[in-house]
Amino acid sequence: MILFLSLSLVGVLATTGYSQSPISAKENFLASQLQNPTYFNAATDTTWSDRNPGLPNPKSVMFKSMMIPGWGQVANDQIWKVPIVYGLLGGLGWYSVRMTKRYHDYRAAFYNLNPKTPDDMKFGPTPGYISQNANTEQLRSIRNKFRNRRDLIYVGIFLAYGLNIVDAFVYAHMRSFDVSDDLSLRTNIGPTVTAQAAPGFSLSIDFVTR
Repeated sequence: MILFLSLSLVGVLATTGYSQSPISAKENFLASQLQNPTYFNAATDTTWSDRNPGLPNPKSVMFKSMMIPGWGQVANDQIWKVPIVYGLLGGLGWYSVRMTKRYHDYRAAFYNLNPKTPDDMKFGPTPGYISQNANTEQLRSIRNKFRNRRDLIYVGIFLAYGLNIVDAFVYAHMRSFDVSDDLSLRTNIGPTVTAQAAPGFSLSIDFVTR
């Protein structure tokens, strides 16, 4: 009886010595992950400036382009794009002013020459280049045409402004990529074991410098 109890106690102690509690198992897992640089390495967690010395941060470039169009292109060392940015925005802005002026002229003419509206010059006098005998329906059509063109130009200005931001932001990101002629492609194919413990093959493609 005493021998049986002794053997049972030894078995319990042996089992207890080799088992791990959930807390100790979790601690061992985290320790193994910290020791494995493949999963985690605090030394590699660097900022953009550390990883790309001499190159501006894309977010900073984006905010510069949002504040002043063309500033992001200057930060990217693409000063030659600044005349394009301001030429596009300036051209669209000038055309929008012209369309707005024409729209206001024909709006005033339509209002003043329309017998259904009082003759109080609400939108100003009728321009001299518009005939006093013009058809009101024709004036309405021309007025709407210039208004629609003006609104479309406003959309174009907004898109040009956004394109200026996107161009600066994307180019700031792409500057960190090596696109020289010294690049080569290296592929590796080998056997591996999947997460479900099933055999398989792995394919990796690396861009390396010669």
